[in-house]
Amino acid sequence: MKIGFIGLGNMGAPMARNLAKAGHEVTGFDVNAPSPEGVANAPSTTDAATGADVVMTMLPNGAILRQVAEEAIPAMKSGAVLLDCSTVDVESARVVAEQARASGLGALDAPVSGGIGGAEAGTLTFMVGGGEDAFATASPLFDIMGQKAVHCGPSGNGQAAKICNNMILGVTMIGTCEAFALADKLGLDRQAMFDVVSTSSGYSWTMNAYCPAPGVGPKSPADNEYTPGFAAELMLKDLRLSQQAAEAVNADTPMGERASELYADFVEREGKGGMDFSAMLPRFEKRGRN
Repeated sequence: MKIGFIGLGNMGAPMARNLAKAGHEVTGFDVNAPSPEGVANAPSTTDAATGADVVMTMLPNGAILRQVAEEAIPAMKSGAVLLDCSTVDVESARVVAEQARASGLGALDAPVSGGIGGAEAGTLTFMVGGGEDAFATASPLFDIMGQKAVHCGPSGNGQAAKICNNMILGVTMIGTCEAFALADKLGLDRQAMFDVVSTSSGYSWTMNAYCPAPGVGPKSPADNEYTPGFAAELMLKDLRLSQQAAEAVNADTPMGERASELYADFVEREGKGGMDFSAMLPRFEKRGRN
């Protein structure tokens, strides 16, 4: 396929590189970053989109997605697919999809799980909203960039799945970190804590696969001084998107709301941006009840 790729940051660059390595003709554009190896440079969004079978985007937020869509959609050929892999608000995803469909294009919102490591390795999971035909067109690309793509329904549902998943992740990580900090104060060895919880009813991905305690469980960012695999500020972004969505549909999400507040404290008031989201553990270690 001929692919235009807009947004070549930490996630977009390895995704575009993997598509090029697989033999696709990839042309990229980013306002700040150069195109990775194997990806041709375009001077603008419009140039990257012109003549492409699929235009992919990996962008920071919904406002930028809307701006890029305004530039890309008029340049795209009829029947092409706009495939957005950003994590944005559900409303922006649905607005952009409607604009694409009105111009005779397919549209997919396909946010990812797996982080930078998954993008590099081609093992991402895609949560996809949009039409069946567009999904079928993009499926070979998902197979190159990831290990799984789940079609979640109509436009916006990919974003809905992503923010619900990450609300669970944020809440669970806080609970895991709180429990380790409590275990420390009760004199319970961390390895013993892991051995019990990882094989009993406290089992979770944050405990078993991404343990926030250094030296316990499989290797994780905790073993590298909390260098981000998934940065705390990105978790805060996703939690805020979950609360924006909850407000829009009048959903009661008290745990998600509190998790958002705690990560806001951690990132914005305590200056811990740039650390992994599991670095909540040393935060709780140092705190008492008040």
